[in-house]
Amino acid sequence: MRTANSLSRQIILSMSAVVLCVIALAVVGSYVFYALLWMFWPPTDIDVDEWLPTGVEWAWMALITTISLAVGAVVAIKLSRRILMPLNSVAASLRRLADGDLDARATTSDRALAEASVLVDDFNSMAARLKRMAQEQSFWNAAIAHELRTPLTILRGRLQGLAEGVFPPDQAQFYSLLGQVEGLTRLIEDLRVVGLADNGYLDVHIQRADLADEIEADARLFEPGLQACGFTLHMDLLRQPVHCDPARIRQALLAMLDNLKRHATPGTVTVSLGSLDGVNTLSVADAGPGIDEAFAAHIFEPFQRGESSRSRAQGGSGLGLAVVRAIAMAHEGRVTCRNLEGGGSLFELTWPERPVAI
Repeated sequence: MRTANSLSRQIILSMSAVVLCVIALAVVGSYVFYALLWMFWPPTDIDVDEWLPTGVEWAWMALITTISLAVGAVVAIKLSRRILMPLNSVAASLRRLADGDLDARATTSDRALAEASVLVDDFNSMAARLKRMAQEQSFWNAAIAHELRTPLTILRGRLQGLAEGVFPPDQAQFYSLLGQVEGLTRLIEDLRVVGLADNGYLDVHIQRADLADEIEADARLFEPGLQACGFTLHMDLLRQPVHCDPARIRQALLAMLDNLKRHATPGTVTVSLGSLDGVNTLSVADAGPGIDEAFAAHIFEPFQRGESSRSRAQGGSGLGLAVVRAIAMAHEGRVTCRNLEGGGSLFELTWPERPVAI
């Protein structure tokens, strides 16, 4: 409040100084005018006293000065209110925001200056974004805790059973424990990739690589799992070198295949790699059942899973497609999904065919 009052006084003093300067210039200008008139057209038939200011003229100047100062003060007060009311509102809302009140919003009036209204709007947008980020952070914390709880509970129960002799220490038990540990490792890696991408720190090592051979090798390794779920793998790969980070692209492919295995209807799976007009494309298509349009807008966000998803029962984390989007963004590309005419869905990762500055 002290700052606002000080600024208000500065505005009033500035406006008063401007008024005084204008009056001074007018008075000085009148004397200069009289002096020039005396110099070039000296008086002849009238008295010299008529050329000099009289008491009436001084009174008139004093009156004009007083009125001008009053008008300047009134204008300055109104102007300061139009400026200071939004600023005071922003300042008060900033203090509330600093105290943790994320619902704090500044207000303005219709008479406020356009610049002050823009400031208020920008502050409210910032406050709304901070609140949204806090809500997203809370959601992330709850989702991560939920995803970590299941494998940790299983590990604890199995290890306790082994320690107490409830479960026999055979190979099957150890492989089961190893599977849970691998699941935790994948979850942590996915969280790391998505977190780095959101902060702009996900590194990619662009190189010219024969991506088709590497994609085919990884897809063949993943094929037995697909076949066990009733899928048939078909590949259509462009055999030419491309610029990319092959390890990250393969990671994105495996994430899309894993998502397909958990969600899609058993049938033909087509993995395609192509390049057209300087844009590389890696796509995965399935036979159905397709993606609901309302859910498709959020499918690449972390921890998003459809209601019909089987991933909850099979241990999916909901991070796979978020990893695909992070890898696409790191390549200055994008990832999209759409429904096919035959009832299936198509996931498509595209990135420019040129070296990316690192």
